[in-house]
Amino acid sequence: MTPQTLFDLSGKVALVTGGATGIGRMAAEGLVRAGARVLIASRKGDACTAVAEELNVLGAPGSAEGFAGDVASEDGVKALAAEVGERSDALHILMNNAGRSWGAPLDEFPYDAWDKVLRLNLTGLFALTQALLPRLEAAASDDDPARVVNLGSVMGEVPMGDGAYSYAASKAAVHHMTRILAKELADRRITVNALAPGPFVSKMTAFATADPGMREKVGAGVPLGRVGRPEDIAGAMLFLCGRGGAYVTGAVLPISGGVNVMTGPALFDEATA
Repeated sequence: MTPQTLFDLSGKVALVTGGATGIGRMAAEGLVRAGARVLIASRKGDACTAVAEELNVLGAPGSAEGFAGDVASEDGVKALAAEVGERSDALHILMNNAGRSWGAPLDEFPYDAWDKVLRLNLTGLFALTQALLPRLEAAASDDDPARVVNLGSVMGEVPMGDGAYSYAASKAAVHHMTRILAKELADRRITVNALAPGPFVSKMTAFATADPGMREKVGAGVPLGRVGRPEDIAGAMLFLCGRGGAYVTGAVLPISGGVNVMTGPALFDEATA
């Protein structure tokens, strides 16, 4: 087996929710460049169509299709699952990327922000995976399982609220649900893993990363000294979804430049200096 075949996704069908922007867009491009046929869905169907057109002129071996799909409601999940079924009998890769955040000071954090964030980030993820299980099983085999990749966050790994309390809690729940589903779906030959990114340039983080100067300051606070890049997401996806990741399930992969292992100050440095 060559390094190329370890990450080759030719003939695979993938669905990326929320794939028109941010980390979903980065993942979708990586999958297309590896040869997959990538279905891109989000609430804004026009944006998905536009991204698919951009990816289809890259000259990559894969292809992309964009359309509307909303996983924030039960009806939306059913409609998206039906649309996927119309386009393909089998689904090799599901990336549950669609999500939202909400930021407010602790004393002012609104009650509704919990339901709105968890309904999309957690309930929608679970319901869509459930609805697409027949398609995933149709693509699965002992040697080459179907893959589910959930988008978590480093904020679900370490106690960082930063005013995004429901978001951080939802991502911690995504990590735990990833492990539960990995255990329960292994005998169906479906792997379930999660990415736990740190700071990346995206619509969700535009308040802190859109400006180059602010982006540099954010990166300075990361142990590896920078914010994430598209190839960091693409590389992780190709590992988990390619032959190299066929024996990995239940993992939460930190793509955070070391934020996941940051701790408090060294307690005894001053006393022993």
